[in-house]
Amino acid sequence: MKTAKMPIFFGCTGNNTDVTIENVKFAKDNGADGAILAAPAYICAPEADIEGYFLEVADATDLPLGLYNNPPRVKSDLHWDHLLRIFKHPNYVIHKESTARVGQVAQVLAARPDISVMCCDSPNLGLVVPTMSLGGHGTANMGGNIAPAEVAVMSRPWTSYVEAEGFRDNYLKLLPLLHYNYSAINPVAVKSLMKAVGLPAGELRRPLTGLEGEALAKGIRIVQDLGLDKKYGWKLQPASALAA
Repeated sequence: MKTAKMPIFFGCTGNNTDVTIENVKFAKDNGADGAILAAPAYICAPEADIEGYFLEVADATDLPLGLYNNPPRVKSDLHWDHLLRIFKHPNYVIHKESTARVGQVAQVLAARPDISVMCCDSPNLGLVVPTMSLGGHGTANMGGNIAPAEVAVMSRPWTSYVEAEGFRDNYLKLLPLLHYNYSAINPVAVKSLMKAVGLPAGELRRPLTGLEGEALAKGIRIVQDLGLDKKYGWKLQPASALAA
């Protein structure tokens, strides 16, 4: 349920500028607090054109916007020079980085733009530790669907050693779960696991299919080993039955 403490940003990326602008208008008309934008997939536009795309969409709305730099998904990768020019636009309030370049995050944070800098919680990319240690503002994560309290601690900005220690303890504890969530193409593993513990997850977009058998049982064992089933009151089918 939406609350004042939990603003909802709609994912609004279309396959071109015009469709993205229409999606953002739809989001505003339907109660969104903001919109998250990535580069359009498939068309593989050059970075200068992608910079223009982000600015044109921002000029077309007064919704707060987030920029998601995710080259593994969309094959367009913005250098920090592009990002910092975009972030001068007052509508941009969030940056989510999904490259594996710590230097990129450092350059953005060093420039101190008026935005919240976040990264995904993939342990394979390895951005979480350096982003938070350099002054990042949180994580845009999948792990919070399964371990909300633990990931909330992990996502707090570091203002003292207390936050740093809480991050370290929870990050190291959750590593098996974080790796599992990225063991299949996002979001297959996390949605499969959410359904297995009884959480609302929605259907995967076809042709994606959920995990079954031993692949799903591995996730259940991780949940049980971490004690998350007891903490959150989930009634789980035995992993041995799933793997059979």
